[in-house]
Formats: sequence, C-alpha cells, structure tokens
Amino acid sequence: MVVAFVAWGQARRTAKRLEQLSEMYWELKYQQGELRARVQRIDGEMPASSPSPSPPEPQPDGFVPLSSLKS
Repeated sequence: MVVAFVAWGQARRTAKRLEQLSEMYWELKYQQGELRARVQRIDGEMPASSPSPSPPEPQPDGFVPLSSLKS
C-alpha cells in the first residue's frame, strides 16, 4: 500500500511537470514566431504596412460522393 501511494505521488508530480514543460514549449514557439516577424520587418523583407496576401484557394479534400461511383 505504501509503495502504491509513493508511486501515485510520483506520477502526479511527473504529470504536473510535463504540463509545465508543454506550456513552456508552446509559449516559446509563439514568441519565436513573433520575434521572427519583427526581424523580417526590421530587415525589410516584409513591409510593416503591406496588405495581407489573399487567403489561399481551398484545396479539394479528396471527397468522392458514392453516387458518382455508381455506373
């Protein structure tokens, strides 16, 4: 019983640490994207006041209705 309790406590601590590391990872990933955009603006690669490009056209997702397969 004591071993199970100790293992349960260790699992909770590990899960909590994993959650913290995951949160830190996504925060750093977001900050990296923000910094990359700032550097590109400073370097002149991307004008700060340029209009945003038009959204890409939707790509077909490969859906084929069954009625088209019937001959």
